[in-house]
Amino acid sequence: MIDEIQQQQALASLRTPRDCLRWGESCLRRGKVFLGHGTDDHGDEALALLLHVLALPHDTDPRMLDARLLPHEVEAFVTLMTRRVNERVPTPYLTGQAWFCGLPFQVDERVLIPRSPIAELIEAGFQPWLDPEQPLRALDLCTGGGCIAIAMAMAMEHAEVDASDISADALAVCQANIDHYGLGDRVRAVLSDGFDGLRGRYDLIVSNPPYVDAADLAAMPEEFHHEPELALGSGVDGLDFTRRILARAADYLNDDGVLIVEVGNSDQHVMATWPEVPFLWLEFERGGHGVFLLTRQQLIDHREHFAG
Repeated sequence: MIDEIQQQQALASLRTPRDCLRWGESCLRRGKVFLGHGTDDHGDEALALLLHVLALPHDTDPRMLDARLLPHEVEAFVTLMTRRVNERVPTPYLTGQAWFCGLPFQVDERVLIPRSPIAELIEAGFQPWLDPEQPLRALDLCTGGGCIAIAMAMAMEHAEVDASDISADALAVCQANIDHYGLGDRVRAVLSDGFDGLRGRYDLIVSNPPYVDAADLAAMPEEFHHEPELALGSGVDGLDFTRRILARAADYLNDDGVLIVEVGNSDQHVMATWPEVPFLWLEFERGGHGVFLLTRQQLIDHREHFAG
């Protein structure tokens, strides 16, 4: 905890960005905050908050470290750092911005903070399963703030993408991000409970659905409790929504279409529940796991396992 006395001491003594970063990193370490919503380093976490306060880019000239800060800038940084430590609010919610696929996105507590390894697949254009140079129709199911959908459209200029979610609040954030990137002609925010509000077929369905099982949900660090629970938990084994996807996805895919779903730590439940299904578990150079791929034909071949 950063108590009132420590806040007053900081306000009286911090003068430069270097001072703030040193103080901020110490606070984060002493406070034992959870990292994982954009950074994995205490120094980077403090830097993200400070650059937000100063309205400076990530590639700011290092000579700025010894510049003299204005009192209101120090006060704003101390206030954010206090909330980060005492309330365990993830940094992207404090700054209103998160990065995904090298792109900044608006985020707030209506949506999850993007952190999916699916970013690597997007950057590769989903090759070898798709040709990113060809026109295609894609679906980002459970889109949240629209990060996956927008990144797909940015990476594949001939793609048209539906970004669907059951949460109207999340879709408001998604639409703001679509508008920011000027993609209203190729990315469409759709209110839908699973596939219920969708029409037509897709060449690609990507989903980062709620997949946290009950045990993991109960044990999550406090930072995760600022995120919408609707987008995290999915029953005892974390597969309630994944079951719905597997049962119906074939009906929404073109003949050569593919389904890609992230299930994280619930991958063990997937393999135990459907041992006869040939899930292709994808690997990632930058870390991450629990993402599988199935073709439409595989979904049809194993439809009886997904029914009921």
